Amino acid sequence: MNRKINLNADLGESFGAWSMGSDSALLDVVGSANIACGFHGGDPLVMRQTVRAARERGVSIGAHPSFPDLQGFGRRRMDVPADELAAMLIYQIGALQAMAAVEGHAVSHVKPHGALNNMACADARLADVVAGAVAAVSRDLILLAPAHSQLAQAGARAGLPVALEVFADRAYLDDGQLVPRSQPGAMIHGAQASLDHVLRMLDAGGLVTLSGKVLPTKIHSICVHGDGPDAVASARCIAAGLERAGHITAPLTETLTP
Repeated sequence: MNRKINLNADLGESFGAWSMGSDSALLDVVGSANIACGFHGGDPLVMRQTVRAARERGVSIGAHPSFPDLQGFGRRRMDVPADELAAMLIYQIGALQAMAAVEGHAVSHVKPHGALNNMACADARLADVVAGAVAAVSRDLILLAPAHSQLAQAGARAGLPVALEVFADRAYLDDGQLVPRSQPGAMIHGAQASLDHVLRMLDAGGLVTLSGKVLPTKIHSICVHGDGPDAVASARCIAAGLERAGHITAPLTETLTP
């Protein structure tokens, strides 16, 4: 039976004169865009332009908030008090909502970025802060969270709709966490290898770890990273391969409906 599946990518991460990724080309492929909100990348003009381009292509959009870490692209771990972090997240989501409103679009989901996402996936208390901040803005917002993560569980506790994602180019440990980039086998290289990895998980109905273990889970969305030299080719290969396998690619909002 055909089933809807979402492809998402992190976009709008250029800043001023500094350009990141191939947003326009990726927006022709993915169903959802996670748009940087200025704390790790992106600026007001880039945010607005990315929202407009997504709306024109029928791509759903989400806020992609992070720690305040422009220099480190949001990939450095930070210890931020809970109330301050919650305020930062609300601020970033609200900024994107304002841009969406003036462009006739709507923010449908939130996906934390980088170190914030990784830490919240492993730390239940931090995950509750993130989910609580999203819920404080609106319980209609979808929390896009990695499958088998503390973040996904926190979203459910907060009463949010939760979409579970897997990564096309990352390997998994037996506890469901990503293999650290510093370890061998962490990255899956090449478009065909990434597609094979995704189809293996979809066919197995769960995460397939580096050791071959299957961790059962629903899969609503597949993240295709947009900042590598082969990002667009990989995204196109994965989208075409999913359709050949009988899957229908769709915006994130459509994957949670029966």
